[in-house]
Amino acid sequence: MTTQPASVRGSDYAALSRQVRQAGLLDRRPRYYAWKITLTLAAFVLGWAAFFVIGNSWWQLAVAAFLAIVFAQIGFLGHDAGHSQVFSTRRANMVLGIACGNLATGVSYDWWAGKHNRHHAHPNTEDADPDIMIGVLAFSADRARAGRGIQRLAFRYQAYLIVPLLFLEAFGLHASSIRTVTTPGCRNRKWEATLLAVHFAAYLGAVFFVLPPVKAVVFILVQQALLGFYLGCSFAPNHKGMPILPASDNTDFLRRQVLTSRNVNGSWLTDFALGGLNYQIEHHLFPSMPRPNLRRAQTLVAAFCADLEIPYAQTSLPDSYAQALGHLATVGRLTSAGAARQPAPAPAP
Repeated sequence: MTTQPASVRGSDYAALSRQVRQAGLLDRRPRYYAWKITLTLAAFVLGWAAFFVIGNSWWQLAVAAFLAIVFAQIGFLGHDAGHSQVFSTRRANMVLGIACGNLATGVSYDWWAGKHNRHHAHPNTEDADPDIMIGVLAFSADRARAGRGIQRLAFRYQAYLIVPLLFLEAFGLHASSIRTVTTPGCRNRKWEATLLAVHFAAYLGAVFFVLPPVKAVVFILVQQALLGFYLGCSFAPNHKGMPILPASDNTDFLRRQVLTSRNVNGSWLTDFALGGLNYQIEHHLFPSMPRPNLRRAQTLVAAFCADLEIPYAQTSLPDSYAQALGHLATVGRLTSAGAARQPAPAPAP
């Protein structure tokens, strides 16, 4: 990939940053987050109140679906806190992040923050972005061709496996969180471990107290599977199917973030459903930008990229899924006989 001289590259992002700051797009939005936190907490309380009122009934599966949505929305708030979008101090954001993660949803804030920060620093970069370093999936031609045995078979059919795997996502998040808080190196390990234990004790205790064992297990499976599917569907449009950069890539920050990210068009409903992640380009360029400012920043960033002739990808939600699945299918076919002679899949436009 050709790049401009460092002096020019550096000035591009600096110029865009000045425009963003002058427009007030990095200013905190306390009123927005006040009502957002209040409404999300109210939905959380309402969901569990309904669970206890309904009692021993298969109608609880509807409650499981509702709580899956609420848990995901809490996760989006934790994501905002992790990027210091909510409060002006790091400590206040961390407290909110741990409350949303460890206590409310059972996901370690320290584990998530470390993984997510690596992703932001090196999006779609081989051997650097943990979001594309997934054992059963291959996002690049080199990885697909390097697969052996069962892994190679999984790569070949990964476009079909990805949807079932999304239903297991929440269970994977919990497992990674438990490993993190039970091993040395976790920041605030005592608090993280304690609040994670409180979450699982309260969650499992409530479910098994109200429901008989079979219904309790079904409730947990449905709620956690739908949570994982929802989260997966929210993150998949962002980078999957976009260009994969080699580990040695030295593209400048502005182009690296824009070229590997994809925006999703839509209304306020899309903003709500995807937690603002549909403005992935703006979010990657300015991670601390409060969520409600991303829509306003989109026009500015798109125009800036057009002036520099930097490809700016945005599409509908269905097409983003089609692009992601198409990329997985194309890469998967490289595991077949003679694939070594085939060219690598072209990146999404």
